[in-house]
Amino acid sequence: MTKPLLEIQNLSIGSTNTSGASSIVADISFSLEKGKVLGLIGESGAGKSTLGLAALGYVRPGLAIKSGAILFDGVSLLSLSDDDRRRLRGNRITYVAQSAGASFNPAYRLREQITESSIRSGLASPDQANARANELMHLLGLPDPIRFGDKFPHQVSGGQLQRAMTAMALCSSPDLVVLDEPTTALDVTTQIEVLKAIRDAINYAGAAALYISHDLAVVTQIADEIMVLRHGKSVEHGPVAGIVQEPAHEYTRKLVAASRLERQSQPGLDASVLAVSGITAAYADGRPVLTDISLEIRVGETAALVGESGSGKSTLGRVINGLLPPLKGTVRFKGEHVHARTAKRSFEQRRLLQTIHQMPDTALNPRHSVEEIVGRPVTLYEGLRGDSRRRRVNELLAQVELDPSLANRYPRSLSGGQKQRVCIARALAARPHLIICDEPTSALDPLVAKDILALLLRLQRESGIAYLFITHDLNIVRSIATRVTILHVGKVVRWGETEEVLSPPFDPYTERLVNAVPKIEVGWLGRHEKGGRKKHPQASELG
Repeated sequence: MTKPLLEIQNLSIGSTNTSGASSIVADISFSLEKGKVLGLIGESGAGKSTLGLAALGYVRPGLAIKSGAILFDGVSLLSLSDDDRRRLRGNRITYVAQSAGASFNPAYRLREQITESSIRSGLASPDQANARANELMHLLGLPDPIRFGDKFPHQVSGGQLQRAMTAMALCSSPDLVVLDEPTTALDVTTQIEVLKAIRDAINYAGAAALYISHDLAVVTQIADEIMVLRHGKSVEHGPVAGIVQEPAHEYTRKLVAASRLERQSQPGLDASVLAVSGITAAYADGRPVLTDISLEIRVGETAALVGESGSGKSTLGRVINGLLPPLKGTVRFKGEHVHARTAKRSFEQRRLLQTIHQMPDTALNPRHSVEEIVGRPVTLYEGLRGDSRRRRVNELLAQVELDPSLANRYPRSLSGGQKQRVCIARALAARPHLIICDEPTSALDPLVAKDILALLLRLQRESGIAYLFITHDLNIVRSIATRVTILHVGKVVRWGETEEVLSPPFDPYTERLVNAVPKIEVGWLGRHEKGGRKKHPQASELG
């Protein structure tokens, strides 16, 4: 029998400020052999990342290991000195974070950062480390590795940066790699290419891996076994096929069901709330990002805008919001022409058009309480202060299904789903007629995302709000949108009623998008790869 590389034995991790009655991780045990991948699945707060970091012998400030053991290659990580643990990290045990953009130093070229650990630890000479980096970048599908390595982080797309971070993690030829949501922020086609690249690189390196995700379909394609976590406890653990085909625990069955969203019906109203006509836009370099874009959204309707990174989705949202004046074209809101710049739009036009952003962590001021965040637009648009403002804030929190007692909390003490509900409450404070939803569920686990979508649809039924839903998730599009526009490198390639657009016959680009949506089926990624799809060149990260 092969000796386990990593053994977690009855591990419990809790706050240093409590007696440990409520644990972040509670009595978790598993073993992992070299060359195998264990997928850790669960909602936000389930303990996935805490457990992944523990595999590096690390716990976040404010937490402590209450009991249990962590053995790496037969040696207890907890018995090692801090210096010995540091020598393992970045060399024999490496980590791939969710946000590559926040993990790279913007002042250094990619090659310097990819090879740094191997060179500084003495594992390789600069020439050897550079050769290894080139080999990995080629394996991970990065273009022209020598020139690519000379770029700075801001000069490459999000998908490319995620691959570069994987190369950095594998450059030291580690025995164990911890991958923490490495594809969550990527569009569907980029996600598949990065997922294939990560799988191939892990196989090439012969490393063991912990793959942390909230996306069961993704984990199904890369893991040998899956552990399902909830509230810090393991509720199910076993081979992938058994978990996804015959889940034993009710929570696992809910995770599987959450990937199959049910179609929502919407009334067919004729009045237009937004009409975009012939929009062409560019940034400072003058290179067109959008070319002749037109779409319309009706009152009380959800229209989807779909495309991979670089397609121009978010850029169109900026044009509609008046943050990027177009070179050509017009935007009409509720039948009236709106100025290309936000500052020159009327107060009422600014009030009636709101946005919910992708990342609530960056959309909320960490120094403001929930009451301040939601109350500021209440004061701005309704002139309410004091007790009147407080009552209105409580009404808005209740409207988005948050307990008004959370009003005194700060974003850091809220879950991801709660923070996104605060963002929705802030948008609702303006009593808008249209909300631009820019990937509002992409960073959330599937059950929380499903609740957020249900909330948005309930609010739409109650108030007649229209949504422009910017997304790369075709499952969401099928569930909530009546019409969809598909963008590719700044041009509309397909548009119309959702069922018609997402049904064959397809144009080549739409077919690639539809076929890139992961399925909860064992071996789907291999079948997708053998299907002969041509790899599409990476577009620059503009959308």
